[in-house]
Amino acid sequence: MTFVTGRNRPGPVTGRAEAGQGCGVRVLPRRLRRVSDQRQASPLAPVVGMVGGGQLARMTYQASIPLGIGFRVLADRPDDSAALVCPAVTVGDYHRLDDLLSFAAGCDVLTFDHEHVPGEHLAALAGTGVTVAPGGAALRYAQDKLAMRDTLTRLGVPCPRYAPVASPEDVAAFAAQVGWPVVLKAVRGGYDGRGVWVCDGPGQAAEVLGYGVPLLAEEHVPFVRELAALVARSPHRQGAAYPVVETVQREGVCREVLAPAPGLAAVLAEDAERLALELADALGVTGLLAVELFETPRGLLVNELAMRPHNSGHWTIEGATTSQFEQHLRAVLDLPLGAPQLAAPQVVMANVFGAPDLAGAGPDVYDRYIHVMAGDPGVKVHMYGKAPRPGRKIGHVTVAGSDVVALRDRATRAASYLGTGKELFE
Repeated sequence: MTFVTGRNRPGPVTGRAEAGQGCGVRVLPRRLRRVSDQRQASPLAPVVGMVGGGQLARMTYQASIPLGIGFRVLADRPDDSAALVCPAVTVGDYHRLDDLLSFAAGCDVLTFDHEHVPGEHLAALAGTGVTVAPGGAALRYAQDKLAMRDTLTRLGVPCPRYAPVASPEDVAAFAAQVGWPVVLKAVRGGYDGRGVWVCDGPGQAAEVLGYGVPLLAEEHVPFVRELAALVARSPHRQGAAYPVVETVQREGVCREVLAPAPGLAAVLAEDAERLALELADALGVTGLLAVELFETPRGLLVNELAMRPHNSGHWTIEGATTSQFEQHLRAVLDLPLGAPQLAAPQVVMANVFGAPDLAGAGPDVYDRYIHVMAGDPGVKVHMYGKAPRPGRKIGHVTVAGSDVVALRDRATRAASYLGTGKELFE
């Protein structure tokens, strides 16, 4: 495992003059004092360690700076998104308990930018006295979809009908109850549309069963739209709820977030916020909980849970009094939570994706800033330092105002141009 810091990066050009031959002077480099690893390891403020070096860790690090707290990242690679900007990065493998224990030794609390740390490792960390937030007992419900469905059903939370399946006969029996198509989901892993298959009939289901992963079958829900309720909970059970948002998805991947959800009935918004807060308490969550929801003619249904900063909350950086990233830090450190109110009547976030045809996308993404920033100075650009690949999330943009239609147009045009070199509606 490797400890990476920024102390060997080039500093500013400075120097001192020394008399040379004749009337000239020779400039010698000034000796710079190094900041020791020991000082980075022992700041006066508490240290939060985040497992995972993606863009969520990158933006959480940015939120830690004004709070004056220590922040460290366990990254898979030195060129992960967070590792490019955070000065205290450990490169290691979250599948290895030794790497996790070594990383946690320098942290006051351990948190995550993904849900993939093995449950037995979370239990071992807690058993050695490491403060893990959220804890393994709560994270289980974000890691295991069957455990989540079973527990939510026991709690009386409305969900799609479901059943564990292991054979074509199991799927056929479930389809006989709910009808085709049937949604098959990997019980563990999967995100952004991965690990989810919509099967129109037995042939497609048999193909998915052939992948050899534990599966869950769910009814295909004819929803009106997808919503998300984002809340935070601290160890002493203070809670805070952000306005419910609409998430615009294509092929299982979030494209836009509209905050607040346009036209959402006040009673449904209140129900969603209350549900998320009650779930956070019932599951013992510390930190953020994102509850992905289906709005249906018969009410709200819970789709998925995430216990970390979430794509549906990126708008909060500019669009709320307290960003989700600062809120997560406050919660895991058991600090009083920040105000979650909107900073504008309407906020729209659009993700930036790598172009489908990178060769035809034109100049480097950063060369496109001039067009976007000159064309719309109100667009806030967030790029993640990730190499573009077709369909890969490489950043997001946010705009705020009052007209959701106009804001969506501005956000999608800017995001499209940053990702492809073309405006979406050209």
